[in-house]
Formats: sequence, C-alpha cells, structure tokens
Amino acid sequence: MALLTENNRQYYEGAQGFRGDGTAVSFTTTFDTDLIFGAASNTNVNYALNNFKIYTSTNAIPGTWSEVIAGYTVSGNTITFTAAPANLLYIVVQLKKLDGGNYASTQQQKAYGDEVEKNWGSYSYISINEVVNNFLIAYVGAGKLIPSVKRTDVIFHAKRGLQEFSYDTLKSVNKLEVTVPHNLSIPIPQDYVNYVGLYWIDNSGFKHTIMPGNMLTTKPTDVFLDDNKGVPIQDSFDSNVETTSITNDRFDNNFLKNTNNDELVNDIIFSSGYYDIYGFGYGQLYGLDPQFANGNGYFNIDERYNKFSFSADLVDKIVVLEYISDGLSVDLDTKIPKMAEEALYAHISHAILASRINQSEYVVQRLKRERSAKLRNTKIRLSNIKLSEIVQVMRGKSKWIKH
Repeated sequence: MALLTENNRQYYEGAQGFRGDGTAVSFTTTFDTDLIFGAASNTNVNYALNNFKIYTSTNAIPGTWSEVIAGYTVSGNTITFTAAPANLLYIVVQLKKLDGGNYASTQQQKAYGDEVEKNWGSYSYISINEVVNNFLIAYVGAGKLIPSVKRTDVIFHAKRGLQEFSYDTLKSVNKLEVTVPHNLSIPIPQDYVNYVGLYWIDNSGFKHTIMPGNMLTTKPTDVFLDDNKGVPIQDSFDSNVETTSITNDRFDNNFLKNTNNDELVNDIIFSSGYYDIYGFGYGQLYGLDPQFANGNGYFNIDERYNKFSFSADLVDKIVVLEYISDGLSVDLDTKIPKMAEEALYAHISHAILASRINQSEYVVQRLKRERSAKLRNTKIRLSNIKLSEIVQVMRGKSKWIKH
C-alpha cells in the first residue's frame, strides 16, 4: 500500500478538482492538510480564516473560473453545497498559496497564503498523534511487553520524549528575523527555550556572529531605589520601590561606537589596551583575548524583563535569532522526523515500564540501552553529514593549525 496520499497536483499546486453532475452536492477533499472553515461569505470577517477557496466553472477553461462566496458548509474535509445549480459542473478546491493559485478570474479572488508551501516536505515527518496510535497498535496488547496502558500515559511520555529530543537531537531550531529597535531590545519569543546563536545580516545577506556580552556587562534582576546608606526604600504598600538600572543605561548609551558616524563615543575611558585612537572599539584590536576579539556587537539576556538586549552599534540592523523550542508549542499535530520515530517508540516503552512497580529490572535496563542506542543512531542520521562537504573543508588541511 502506497504511503503517498496526494497526487502531484494536490502536492505542488494545492488544488483538487471535482466533476459535478448537476445532482451531487457533497465533495470530500483528500489533502494531507485538513480544511479550516471560518465562513462561506467573503463579507464575513471569519472568511479570512479559511485556508482554502472554492472555484467553479462550466467548461474548466482558464479564465472562466469564479470564486464561490456563499451557499456551502464544511464539515471535516467534506464540502456540502446547499443546492446543486446547473453550473456546478467543474469544482476546484484551492488551498491558499503564496502566488494565489491558478483559478481566480481576478486578483482579488486569488487564494493568497502559505498553506501549500507549509505542506511541502511533510512526508519526512510524522505527527505525535500518529506516533501514539502506532505505539498503541504495535507495542500494547496481550502477549506483548506492555499488556495495557492508558492513551493519556502514552501521550504524556511521547510529549516528554519530544521535549528531550528537541534539545539536542531533532531539528527544532527556529529562526526569527527582526530589526533592532532604538531601545536596543526585543522580547524573548513565545516558544523560546534556549538560544543557538544571534547574527546581524549585512547588505549582501551574509551573517555576522553577535557574541554574548556576559564578560563585559550584566543585567541586574533586582533594581531598587535606595537611600544614602544603601538601604532599599519602601512605598506605602511596604514594597521596595523599583527603579531603572544604571548598568543597563550605561551599556545602552555609552558603548562601542556612535552609530551615526562609526566613531567612538567621546566619554568612553580609553584604558587597558582595548581601545585606540583610530576608531576601533572594544575587542577590535589585534592580539586581544579571543573572547573580546569581536567587531560584530554584543547581546545579553535581560531576565528581569525577558528580553534580548543589544549593544548600541547594532541599532537598526537586521538580526536573526536562532533558538531552540521544545517542539510542543502547538497541539498533537506536532511533527517529528521519521528518522527519529523508532527512538521515540523506544523512549515511550522505557518510560512506561520504568514507572511501574514490580517491573523486572533487567527488562527496564534492556529498554534503557535500546533507547540510548536508537537515540544515538537518530543523532547520526539527523546530523546531515555530507562527505562532499567534509572533503571541501579538509582541502585546507595543509594549512598550519596554530594554538
């Protein structure tokens, strides 16, 4: 039985056609993507929530298609028309696409969106919901290692496994592109767990690594107004009065370069050999400690306000934040690579039996070793190592490596 469920037209074009006979009023799509239905009328604000549009034609000739904006309902993936008009001969369901698709007669009718593009490459993934169903079928039952288990338990361990795999195994790195505003900070993304790297993008599209500024400054988490003895002052509700951080202000306003003319800010103290008179800033002199040898700016994580803070020389620059998510920011349709599927089954098996009382320890240890071995294989598979790329790097092996 073939595993591909979409034909080429459905996959690449995001369209599926039906032939009406004047009597049929219901048509069921077979996309891998489920239909999302908000409203049938384009005058309803919920119409924009639809991830598809419907077009009809009497002869299927290009330029004769017209958008259907009333007279139908959607249940699941089944579209039902309230009547069967005579012109309901050719029907096309078009998932929203970056170029709008090929069936609208006017620009306003085009199905603009990215539903089709999001589905490209989906065959290499499997959803957690499918993993849970497959596990219950293949690993649970009479005569099997796990005689019975609740579906909720399997879901819990599947989610936990996905979280653990996301930190160092799965391709769960998201990349956020933003422009550094004049307050030099951006909020931490909603599904953020840890950062991988930050880069600013030049006019040629090349990335430049931004280094963490932990060794240069810090971000205070508690900033209280104090008296001349250093004792925090309380308000009328007996709580410490919070104020702005002097450390943050000095870092933001008196650091590295003046962004208007790329010259050093006048009131920087030139000391310790980190600056010179030719316009080079902190960490940009030859021969410095490598941790400070950086001309691409710095960032810090402000845990008080949960923001990324940047040095002043990065203002108005395009910055890309690469960060790790736990893979659970959406529902059970969260997808994982098929190369990690077997490792996730092994993780669930071990987690279920390891949490049960009176379970033979040798069985638990065997499953633990299987989990470790399959996870190691998954890491190798997903590392995406290409021999040609390694060869290209090793062509420089004749160069001296200096320590």
